[in-house]
Amino acid sequence: MATRREVLKAGGLALAGLAVGWPARAAAPVEIHMMSDTLGTTVWFDPVGIHVAPGQVIRWTVHSNVHTTTAYHPRNDHHSLRIPERAEPWDSRFLVNPGNHFEVTLTVPGVYDYFCAPHEAAGMVGRIVVGKPEGPGTLGFDYFKGRPGTEQWQPVPEAARKAFPAVSAIMRRRVVRRA
Repeated sequence: MATRREVLKAGGLALAGLAVGWPARAAAPVEIHMMSDTLGTTVWFDPVGIHVAPGQVIRWTVHSNVHTTTAYHPRNDHHSLRIPERAEPWDSRFLVNPGNHFEVTLTVPGVYDYFCAPHEAAGMVGRIVVGKPEGPGTLGFDYFKGRPGTEQWQPVPEAARKAFPAVSAIMRRRVVRRA
C-alpha cells in the first residue's frame, strides 16, 4: 500500500507534468488595417495608435490600395530612428492585394513609429507603445539633428508628424483611431 507521502508526490509530479506539457496559448495578433478611400486620395492605418504588452504579435492587413509597413529606422532608406535602439526594424515591402498581411513580434519595450512608404508624405503613419513608453519615439522629431553619424537621416515629413497620435492618448485609451 502506498504511503500518503508517495501519493502526494505522484500527484504533484503529475500536475507539474501537465503544466510543462501544455504550451502556453499565444495571444491572437493585434490587427492593424491598411486603408484607403475609393480614389486613393486618403490613406490611413486603423488604428493609428495602440498599446500592447511585450511579445505581442502585430499584423497589418491590406484592405485597399498598395501599402507597406516600415519602421522608422536608418536601415530603412536612412529614416530617422523612432523605435527602441535594441529593437529590430521591419519593412514589409509592397503589399498589393486585399488580404495581404505582414506580421512582427515586438519584444523590446518602448515607442515604435512606422510609416507606409508610398504614403508617408500623405501622413500614413502609426505608433505602437510596447509596455512603457521610452526610446527615440518619445523624443521630438528633430532630436538627432547635429549628432554625429546622423547626417544622412531623413526627417519625418510634416504631414506625418501631424498624423501621429500622442503617446499620452495611446496610454490613456489603449487604442486610438484617426479623427
